[in-house]
Amino acid sequence: MFYHLFYPLKESWSSLNILRYITFRSASAAIFALLISFLIGPWIIHKLKHLQIGENIRSTGPKSHLKKKGTPTMGGVLPYKDFFHTALVIHVNLSVLVWTLSFAGVLWSLTATRGHHLANRIIFGLTCIATLLIVVSGFLPDNLPLMNNYVPVLQHPVFFMGLLLFCGAISAQIIANFDNPIPNLEGITAQGVIRFGLSCAAISTIITILSFIWSWWGLPDGLSGEFYYELLFWGGGHVLQYTYILLMMVCWLWLATIVKINIVMSERIVLLLFVIGLITVIIVPVIYFYYGVTHPQHKLMFTWHMIYGGSLSTFPLGIAIYYGLVVRRPQNDRENCAYSALITSIMLFGSGGVIGFMITGNDVTVPAHYHGCIVGVTLALMGVAYDLLPRLGFSLLNYRVARIQLWLYSSGQFLHIFGLVWSGGYGVQRKTAGAAQSLDSIERVLGMGLMGLGGLISAIGGLIFVVVVIRALCSTPDSSELNQQEPS
Repeated sequence: MFYHLFYPLKESWSSLNILRYITFRSASAAIFALLISFLIGPWIIHKLKHLQIGENIRSTGPKSHLKKKGTPTMGGVLPYKDFFHTALVIHVNLSVLVWTLSFAGVLWSLTATRGHHLANRIIFGLTCIATLLIVVSGFLPDNLPLMNNYVPVLQHPVFFMGLLLFCGAISAQIIANFDNPIPNLEGITAQGVIRFGLSCAAISTIITILSFIWSWWGLPDGLSGEFYYELLFWGGGHVLQYTYILLMMVCWLWLATIVKINIVMSERIVLLLFVIGLITVIIVPVIYFYYGVTHPQHKLMFTWHMIYGGSLSTFPLGIAIYYGLVVRRPQNDRENCAYSALITSIMLFGSGGVIGFMITGNDVTVPAHYHGCIVGVTLALMGVAYDLLPRLGFSLLNYRVARIQLWLYSSGQFLHIFGLVWSGGYGVQRKTAGAAQSLDSIERVLGMGLMGLGGLISAIGGLIFVVVVIRALCSTPDSSELNQQEPS
């Protein structure tokens, strides 16, 4: 509103030119929202007390929570009871599963040697419909949220329709574009390694889907609720993490090629790292064969599988690329943007990996580990998205804005995971909200406050990414600028 009111006056007051920067407008919006909440917050709390809208405490919970009964809460105003967990289910599925595999679909379609334009358009439409169904299911009545790991669900037919349709669309994308997976071993190039890495990610995705089917087939009748979906998605969910890792490694190589860093390992060694990553995925059927879905060792074997296999490829590649980043400085805005995406991705993914070894229970250290790793993947995808838009003929508005967005998003996530690790050290439990978090000490309040501040900064960074990409996509593609999509 202020932008439309005051920006036309920039000719008279040059200081108003600052309004053209989306980063300033986003920060100002956050500050104004905070001021408004300070001004009208006390009045809203008074009205909630007057209307007797307060926190409900379960009688079966800890007695220390009973004193919080009646605390004013917006939960009673919302159209359904469990808004927090419903929103969390939608958030996890959209920001991780849908976003990562959809971007993978873009890369699979661009690097295929055969054109399948009509098939790709149909698959894109199905993916959009599936995403819409998942979102809409969050606003429907009787959508019971179940907080199982990896793929949390809403027990509603519309949600499952969207999930199955998305799974089918991604499978069709792989089948339509999966060709030439093996590079020429006599003359391995960077492009050949990237193609092979994308083929490894495609194979990992297929094994993920087959694992879900195997788990569903092996589950006995009579199971239901969160325990059922925990077993259903446990094995395939672990394999899905390998898909994310392989995609991230591909993006690291893509960005490293743009920055022109000297990786202290040959293309053959990098190819071998992808082979190692693929082998860790291919052995998954062995676990299913020896330990059924309901066997006590089933979950433990997949946990060990991730602990000992997840870093076999990423650690040496990350170290090699990070060393190249230290000794190389970007020469232009394009290289600077790729450099920022690459270094923030490696740092966040590495932080998440280290935090993983600190997990001792079911506290918020677990989401700290997961956020660090998955945001490391997201930053790599963002960097490739920024490089890909101009290659497809869309005009990227400003590489400098993109660089600011990457650092803003990553710094917010660093604060976010640090606050979660801090709070986890004081026993704050994961997947809880409100009184259930038991924020009864200054240490817990400070930790979760830092987490919230980091989340706000990161959300602003994520919003800037969406705005930049949408504005670029809304520009008219210049066919004369279309060139080879893979980095040369």
